[in-house]
Amino acid sequence: MQTRTLLPVVLVVTVVAAACGGRDAKPTASQPSSNPATSATGSSATGSPEGGASGAGLFTTPVPWTKNVTDAPSSERSDAIIAALANAGGWGNDDVLQTDFAIPIFFADANTPRMAVVGTDDYCYGGPDCDEVPAEMPVPAAAYIEGSEDFSCDAAQEDCHLLVVDRDESKLYELYQANKVGDQMTAGGFFVWDLNKEYPDTLRGAQCTSADAAGFPIAAMTPTADEVASGELSHALRFILPNDRMKEGVYVAPATHAGGPENTDPNAPPYGVRFRLKADFDDSSFSDPQKVVIKAMKTYGMLLSDGGEIALTFADDKNSTAKWADLGIDSQSFKELTPDQFEVVDLDPEIELTYECVRNP
Repeated sequence: MQTRTLLPVVLVVTVVAAACGGRDAKPTASQPSSNPATSATGSSATGSPEGGASGAGLFTTPVPWTKNVTDAPSSERSDAIIAALANAGGWGNDDVLQTDFAIPIFFADANTPRMAVVGTDDYCYGGPDCDEVPAEMPVPAAAYIEGSEDFSCDAAQEDCHLLVVDRDESKLYELYQANKVGDQMTAGGFFVWDLNKEYPDTLRGAQCTSADAAGFPIAAMTPTADEVASGELSHALRFILPNDRMKEGVYVAPATHAGGPENTDPNAPPYGVRFRLKADFDDSSFSDPQKVVIKAMKTYGMLLSDGGEIALTFADDKNSTAKWADLGIDSQSFKELTPDQFEVVDLDPEIELTYECVRNP
């Protein structure tokens, strides 16, 4: 999330560093869990494809992250943007395309208990980007918050996301800086996505953030182990870069917002840019489950979503049937992929970043 521009610039930068996902100082990635599956809803134990997969299995309408860009031409700016990223240091984490497994995705239904959601004192930094609170959301008993083993979380150190898909309501609930206090869930940001809604090009609204700084739904682009085990990822992947790698002051669609990008190079990658793995990339050395991810990178690409050090985000597998370890996927599985093996496609004109959110109905 992001403060309004009427605040002092120094405060804007400070808040962005702690907002909606990316923390540039975070040097390591969480590893896949080896715990057995736990019940994630009132009636269903996993987030398996038959129970409600992530990504394309969430939204029933066309959305940008499910757009097939296999045959899309490379942008005329592609070489310059990729070169600018390389010159700035490449991926975060010493230019290693590493994977983080810290964010869980939970599935709920009509039997899942509801919990009240209230805002923190600085809820949504005073902006209209978030949904109104107090509100209610389904919270599975076995759920937990990113960076925690339960419902407590230190928002000063972690982003504390809580992501819950309600299959009966066809809603996706995403919380930022979640923390349970008493019998209520407090949040710095509360965002509800209607999985049956045909969103306009500006999604929730122009210049509006979400639980992800670019204005995207995190769960929609975060692969689960069950998805990969099914043999298909039918959506783009979420990827993040350090703030000093991303072009300052702008974003491009399908993003609707940017966090704290700092790079002054006119060719630096902007928030919302789509990278596609080149068609001639040789995946023969990768395992079959890893090839599922490689294919998605070639078919749907990766959308630049937030600021931080660890480029890729896959879902924690504690509440899934399949396990990343059994699939042969760990934090280093895609470390061989370098920026010059990608190209920029589907690049829209840059939009000046104002932080003046105008919500869509």
